[in-house]
Amino acid sequence: MATDNLIAKLYQSTQTVFTTKTLALIWDETNSDNLKSKIAYYVKQGVLIRLTRGVFAKDKEYNSKELANSIYTPSYISFETALREAGMIFQHYDTIFIAAPWGREMKIGNTSIKSRKLKDEVLFNPAGVTNQDNYSIATPERAFLDMIYLFPKYYFDNLRPINWERCFELAEIYNNKQLIKRIKNYQKISNAK
Repeated sequence: MATDNLIAKLYQSTQTVFTTKTLALIWDETNSDNLKSKIAYYVKQGVLIRLTRGVFAKDKEYNSKELANSIYTPSYISFETALREAGMIFQHYDTIFIAAPWGREMKIGNTSIKSRKLKDEVLFNPAGVTNQDNYSIATPERAFLDMIYLFPKYYFDNLRPINWERCFELAEIYNNKQLIKRIKNYQKISNAK
């Protein structure tokens, strides 16, 4: 395939961040040595920017949430990031928080990412996780549950966005009786306001 066609395929994609695997799919490249050579060539030519090992961007205007979601597989945006977007907490964080197989903090370019480990039964369950703009993000209920699962006494500024019925349904994936008690306590607090 001609070089121009590979670049065109790259720019036709709505993605701003690519892993080695996604580049292989976009370019329909099954030979790993050929793929590495093409990636190295395009990084050298400035067509791709290497963000970290195995993760690349078209240019410096990449979506930082897409980057955070590309670092680990599986993962999704959750915790403070999703809660702030849902209007449930008011504190601004420059860090993007994700649910992932490992807990770790990293900084890539100007993007700070903090991953928090969730057990596989929770992490691999897609309930309450939506896909938008080339990344996965928790619904308000799923982000709320992730947070109180790891931080039982977390303070929320606003619990009105929560659909309590949906919250109790999603709680089943955590298989945790204490979590159900916490939900009921937060629901009482929300109803009292």
